[in-house]
Amino acid sequence: MLLTRRSTRFAAVLAAGSLSFGAVAAPAAVAQPVDQDGLVNVNVGDVTVLENVDIGVAAQLAAQICGVKVGPVAVLGAAVDRSGDTRTVCRSDQGPVTITN
Repeated sequence: MLLTRRSTRFAAVLAAGSLSFGAVAAPAAVAQPVDQDGLVNVNVGDVTVLENVDIGVAAQLAAQICGVKVGPVAVLGAAVDRSGDTRTVCRSDQGPVTITN
């Protein structure tokens, strides 16, 4: 009789644990962005300078125009690719230098 109670209790704990794992894992999978292709656009003012280029290339150009380091601009480009939001790298005489998706 003792063995049956332990087996039942173990099965109940195992089932509850697997259910809670599924509840935590499901929202994380849903939260993943759908359109992560690694390609972004670089705009200066209202002119698209580069369209659908790799984040690294976009970061190099934007950093060159703005006179800043490439690393932080690449991080910004990756954030744009994930979220789809437009980010301004800097402002130039010709207008804002932005990265879009």
